Amino acid sequence: MSEKKRRAGAAAAGPASSSKKPRASAAASYAESLRSKLRPDASILSTLRSLASASSSKPKAAAKPAADHDPSADPASSYIVVADQDSASVTSRINRLVLAAARSILSGRGFSFAVPSRAASNQVYLPDLDRIVLIRRESARPFANVATARKATVTARVLSLVHAVLRRGIHVTKRDLFYTDVKLFGDQSQSDAVLDDVSCMLGCTRSSLHVVASEKGVVVGRLVFHDDGDRIDCTRMGVGGKAIPPNIDRVSGIESDALFILLVEKDAAFMRLAEDRFYNRFPCIILTAKGQPDVATRLFLRRLKVELKLPVLALVDSDPYGLKILSVYMCGSKNMSYDSANLTTPDIKWLGVRPSDLDKYRVPEQCRLPMTDHDIKVGKELLEEDFVKQNEGWVKELETMLRTRQKAEIQALSSFGFQYLSEVYLPLKLQQQDWI
Repeated sequence: MSEKKRRAGAAAAGPASSSKKPRASAAASYAESLRSKLRPDASILSTLRSLASASSSKPKAAAKPAADHDPSADPASSYIVVADQDSASVTSRINRLVLAAARSILSGRGFSFAVPSRAASNQVYLPDLDRIVLIRRESARPFANVATARKATVTARVLSLVHAVLRRGIHVTKRDLFYTDVKLFGDQSQSDAVLDDVSCMLGCTRSSLHVVASEKGVVVGRLVFHDDGDRIDCTRMGVGGKAIPPNIDRVSGIESDALFILLVEKDAAFMRLAEDRFYNRFPCIILTAKGQPDVATRLFLRRLKVELKLPVLALVDSDPYGLKILSVYMCGSKNMSYDSANLTTPDIKWLGVRPSDLDKYRVPEQCRLPMTDHDIKVGKELLEEDFVKQNEGWVKELETMLRTRQKAEIQALSSFGFQYLSEVYLPLKLQQQDWI
């Protein structure tokens, strides 16, 4: 490049570069000015105590346990509701299934399983229940049919393995189950799917089968509980927090002086809040599933909500996937629709980061990301969901996101300082009761 062109390029770059500095500086100045709007912590704590008191007095917070809804008591029910069962009950049901299959074989008719259909068309959202449910429809899975012979074999094998686990009184992971017969199962997704089928067939929760997922979620903050007899104080778990037990049945003696539960989408924000001891400044319980929520974290959150009767505030990314993750906690997932009564926590307040926050808190443009075509597609699909339509605040935020075509992660707030999330953003949100 000639010297003349180099100088011309530098001259052209200079003003553009300098023009960004005032904008960035203005955003930083505004962000810092928000700190001055914070009232004393005692005032914010008074607001939180009022919120906690209102939550504990709501009948919905003390919802009737799903175990009280025995699907066998109402076989004509239009949707499936599974319930927690003890080992003896589940073993007895498996025995009856196997005996029925044996009688069918001895009579010369072969054997077949009647399996609830978990097709997407059977998984629907019911506004009255405020959750996704599985419509009661069954399909036959005969061994004598080429199309279903392998699936019937896998079903029989899973029933056999679950029966053995229950008889021994132990718990295994889904991965353990898969590796007992890799050649038959082929892929873990197939053994996992049949495991869900077996839960539906037996009318019990998956945890009642003593088959659990590996630990994923973590919790920290003002919470004490016993895990299989061991006392766990979550204020002493450090930055990493305490892993949420995959077998929630072994959790007992839950105690807390928290004023709310803070549900965080990602591990990075969780670690920031844990290291800053946010739960000591504003007494709370902080938990995360590190992204897409697993069964144990959803069960644990519901357990905390029901037993402690605390409000739940959610902190997720400002993108369609953050909202989808929040919706799974609130009204369930289609994959686990048969167990939605046990896994959902309907009354969760969306604290942030909301699309309207990007301009409200003047998040710099370089910290915002353009939505992809797939993001836009997911956002539009969310707007068509019944559970979104019934919440005007959600609709407005989604419309804002689709109009601006911008998204941002929680970490975008770090552009104002690594502790801005815990020192300014969240305290101000709590102070203003800015949630929907």
